[in-house]
Amino acid sequence: MTVLNAKRAAERRAAAEAARLPGFVGTFRHGSVNWLPEDADLPPTSDVDVMVVLEGQNPPDRPGKFAYQGALLEVSYLPSDRVRSAEQVLGDYHLAGSFRTPSVILDPSGRLASLQPAVSEGYARRSWVRTRCDHARRNSLACLRALVPTAPFQDQVTAWLFAAGVTTHVLLVAGLRNPTVRLRYLAVRNLLAEYGRLEFHESLLATLGCVQMRQDDASRHLDALEGAFDAAKTAIRTPYPYAADLTDIACPVAIGGSRDLIERGDHREAIFWMLATYSRCQSVLARDAPIEVQEEHARGYHRLLADLGVSSSADLQQRGEQVRLTLPGVWDMAEAIMEANPAIE
Repeated sequence: MTVLNAKRAAERRAAAEAARLPGFVGTFRHGSVNWLPEDADLPPTSDVDVMVVLEGQNPPDRPGKFAYQGALLEVSYLPSDRVRSAEQVLGDYHLAGSFRTPSVILDPSGRLASLQPAVSEGYARRSWVRTRCDHARRNSLACLRALVPTAPFQDQVTAWLFAAGVTTHVLLVAGLRNPTVRLRYLAVRNLLAEYGRLEFHESLLATLGCVQMRQDDASRHLDALEGAFDAAKTAIRTPYPYAADLTDIACPVAIGGSRDLIERGDHREAIFWMLATYSRCQSVLARDAPIEVQEEHARGYHRLLADLGVSSSADLQQRGEQVRLTLPGVWDMAEAIMEANPAIE
């Protein structure tokens, strides 16, 4: 399926379903699909992100990933307070890229479309780029604040993991690139290579502990993850925010996408999303699976963590502090990229 056809499927779904939701404001395409040429083939490991804007501050749980007319869509709900003004969007590193080019699908009041020209005009201004970089930096610190020893162990892992992973977003935003989710480490490696700073990529991988990860080891961990994924998708009963990411439909992204990276030699860059998915599986299994199933898949989870140098909550606290100590260097690198980027005004 081409990117254009996938976009059209998203438009048809929005017209058929989203517009009926109470408090509906509008919908827009979000994420990587906005950065791809429309005549390109959409990889089977990619989905089309759609944001549905609803009035109020507490929208319902997101539908997540599902197939629709041949396309894999990921639908999320966004409170309307996040898109009140162009200035608000320009300072939000998650949202600004989605309004830099026309992306609105449905907009009965014209409110969303009115944001796009101003966001497009200000998107590459240095002051707004720096504001968005700082938003990403603060997001990393917020993840570190969630790293508390009393939380379930897999939640501690997730807090540390995303604190580390968001450092890539600081740099991608500085380079006017899409702060992608699953492929963030690959994207930042490509960015740093273009600016002649590839050695800095090793320091980013070091915060994950995967600098020395071998391809065959990553493949072995993915095999174990696939077993945990299959167990979690079968066991899930309790409502879980990421339940739609642990389904047969989501498997080509979560498992297939990681396998593609490993097979082409980008195994270190695959570790971030593998561990994120593994931690989600552990959350589901801890709630809904028999104890023997939990123990079976916990072994593989802890083997991956051990290869990353993590065996305890104390290790995670230490690794969180390592992330905190890297942030000044990440900021300096972001400043260097902004200075060298000819597109920044």
